Amino acid sequence: RDRQMTEIAIRKVRKTANSIPDHILNDVKLREAISVLPQNYNFEIYKSVWKVLQEKAVLTALQFPEGLLMYACIISDIISTFGHTRTIILGDVTYGACCIDDFSASKLGATLLIHYGHSCLVPTNVTKLKVLYVFVEIQFDPSHLVESITSNFPPDTELYLAGTVQFIGMVHTAGTALKERFPKLHIPQAKPLSAGETLGCTSPLLSPQSSLVFVADGRFHLEAAMIQNPSVAAFRYDPYSKAMTREGYDSEAMKAVRWRAVEAARSCHTFGLVLGTLGRQGNPQLFDRLRSVLRQSGKRAVLFLMAELQPDKLRALPHIQAWVQVACPRLSIDWGAGFDKPLLTPFELEVALQDRPWPAAYPMDFYRSGGGPWTNYYQPEEALGPGGGKALLT
Repeated sequence: RDRQMTEIAIRKVRKTANSIPDHILNDVKLREAISVLPQNYNFEIYKSVWKVLQEKAVLTALQFPEGLLMYACIISDIISTFGHTRTIILGDVTYGACCIDDFSASKLGATLLIHYGHSCLVPTNVTKLKVLYVFVEIQFDPSHLVESITSNFPPDTELYLAGTVQFIGMVHTAGTALKERFPKLHIPQAKPLSAGETLGCTSPLLSPQSSLVFVADGRFHLEAAMIQNPSVAAFRYDPYSKAMTREGYDSEAMKAVRWRAVEAARSCHTFGLVLGTLGRQGNPQLFDRLRSVLRQSGKRAVLFLMAELQPDKLRALPHIQAWVQVACPRLSIDWGAGFDKPLLTPFELEVALQDRPWPAAYPMDFYRSGGGPWTNYYQPEEALGPGGGKALLT
């Protein structure tokens, strides 16, 4: 099995071999340094070293999610040694691709940022410096996943396969192996995300009464799919424990809590409008649009910049009657009940002040193209010319 994982990793390197010089791919010392890292984790070191050399980066910033920080120092040593660059590890918490911190990296003097563990959510043509996204795909033997699905679902099941970005390669491999037996098998896509990819705030739309097998070692991203698709039977396959479990989410209870916050906010006059400053969590254009919504509704908006929202911090501002946060919808959905005042998402503000109907399924479309005016890629119809318009995400 280890040999199989190594062969898969080698094939992935060969896919980009036409753009990476042989002197890098065949560097014995570099290969020895890489061997210290887990062989089933694709950190794309060859590609990263070549990118650093191409950019002639004097200072390279490295950013990792919490689960990959244990490899940060090793990778920093490798990149600095073989890329002939100085490196700096960004230590602030990184929850997702929305937390990419090109602003801080640029201010520190870096000319290249390598962001690990997430997909290209913020386009590289809008960042303040050159950015390389490394998904860190994790390889595992997909035969047990295939066998588990084959043993537990009838062939006529309308079945979806999805997962977090680290396992998307394995999702597609399993999907290919299962397609003949399951003719109604789909790998869904919420563009511009990769096919099969789901974020904690953005999920594909699935057919009602279908089944979903989600490959991940946690529930956070799967919960977005269950919130968006409450009638779908959801299962999680953990590639580490090799267990497939039936998962549930009480969407109606969550919606009841959120509806009470919406109702309470309707009668409020003074709103605190928060732009998240943890990386690029906050969208300034969406922030400005919500400010206009509040003003047009006769509400007073007090503007705040915050890296993280804490109940004690907001409690220290008693004159604010309700809050709206442009950071992450899950902050309100998961933790909103722990705040003294209503803490609304952009969508919930639309419902509270714009007479938007309360939906049967709570929308998880924050980064999905074609979403409503509370999303990052929304563009008013009147602003769209031939060929479409620009996204809000800048």
